[in-house]
Amino acid sequence: MRLPLLSATILATSLAAALLATTAPQALSSPTPADAPSPGAMAGAPSSGAGAPGGSPRALYGSGRLRAASCPEPPLVAGGIPRPKEYLVAVTKCLDRGWSAHFKRAKLAYHPPKILYVEEPMDRVCGVRWPGGAAAFYCTGRATLVFPLQGQWIDGRTDLYPLKVAAHEYGHHVQQRAGIRAAYERLVRARGHDQAELGRRYELQADCLSGVFAGSVRRSLGRSEQDWTALADAIRAAGDDPEGPRSHGSGSSRVSWFKRGLSAVSPAACDTWSAPSSKVS
Repeated sequence: MRLPLLSATILATSLAAALLATTAPQALSSPTPADAPSPGAMAGAPSSGAGAPGGSPRALYGSGRLRAASCPEPPLVAGGIPRPKEYLVAVTKCLDRGWSAHFKRAKLAYHPPKILYVEEPMDRVCGVRWPGGAAAFYCTGRATLVFPLQGQWIDGRTDLYPLKVAAHEYGHHVQQRAGIRAAYERLVRARGHDQAELGRRYELQADCLSGVFAGSVRRSLGRSEQDWTALADAIRAAGDDPEGPRSHGSGSSRVSWFKRGLSAVSPAACDTWSAPSSKVS
């Protein structure tokens, strides 16, 4: 995930790297409701039910709402000592419980991801170079979430941004287990000229899935409306630079899809593949 002044996922610049790992850049943004996607905008997209070892996109979209759950946030700093690992361990346990139970109810096979905590970015991870600008990321081939324990995305933060970044990266694991990643890769191979837009659809779906999880634990977090507004501002700030690569979506698109998931608390709201191009800009 991209960080605002300071989690989003970065598609690697080469196609080979993009199919190995997805990364989280550094920022977030402000809320605007998403218009309803128009069905069938992309033939053969992951909304069509194309299967994969983990399951089928259609089964995920029809799986209903994530059940409300408790996920109290531990402090990121306690007694003046940063505790990012303790925070992330607690959040990822909540993510494991929520999505594992949801897949089980939907009768879909599920295995939680592995987690790798690193003190700071390394030269290489998951067999590829550390993605530039990444806050955190998901190694697709190894089903592993990689969380640096330092950096603007998490150092000294008191907002919801670290939780959102973790949930976004976890969303990529959900996509993989549901068969969406495999369908996405087939589309990239078949429609390479649309690679940038396909990548945005993939990333914006992870934003939406992070909202679904946040919505399921919202009451237990005990956060104020100001906290949620600040999170939206951070998400918007993490949008693509209009002058740079368009890999994750504009700030307004990212907020819109996050809020869509937050409100619906259901993966059915996250079918970015059927949305018109204007909604995945």
